[in-house]
Amino acid sequence: MDGYLGSYAILGLILAAGVLLFVAAFGANRLLRPANPAEPHGKRISYESGIDPVGGDWAQAQIRYYVYAYLYVLFAVEAVFLFPWAVIFDRPEFSGPAIAEMGVFVAVLALGILYAWRKRILSWT
Repeated sequence: MDGYLGSYAILGLILAAGVLLFVAAFGANRLLRPANPAEPHGKRISYESGIDPVGGDWAQAQIRYYVYAYLYVLFAVEAVFLFPWAVIFDRPEFSGPAIAEMGVFVAVLALGILYAWRKRILSWT
């Protein structure tokens, strides 16, 4: 398939194959499933740790869990920026400026951790 519309034709064939696979999978599921599935006793009740639920369904969560999750995501995403720096670090044309920029980046990260530590956000109670 050459020419201007050739790539669109390939894309159309791939989309048609995907739709066909989707329809075939759901059709096979519909044909092979049991007509009247068994309904064991207690299948639709709430279950947690083998104990029947008692009381209301409202529970309070501590805010510190969200703070830990937020800090983890923040520093994990910032750690992703270290990988491109590590790739170009050994090239001679990037060595000086790359070290300076990464020094600034790590300093900002260190300030963030220092701020969280000084505010006692990272202390577990």
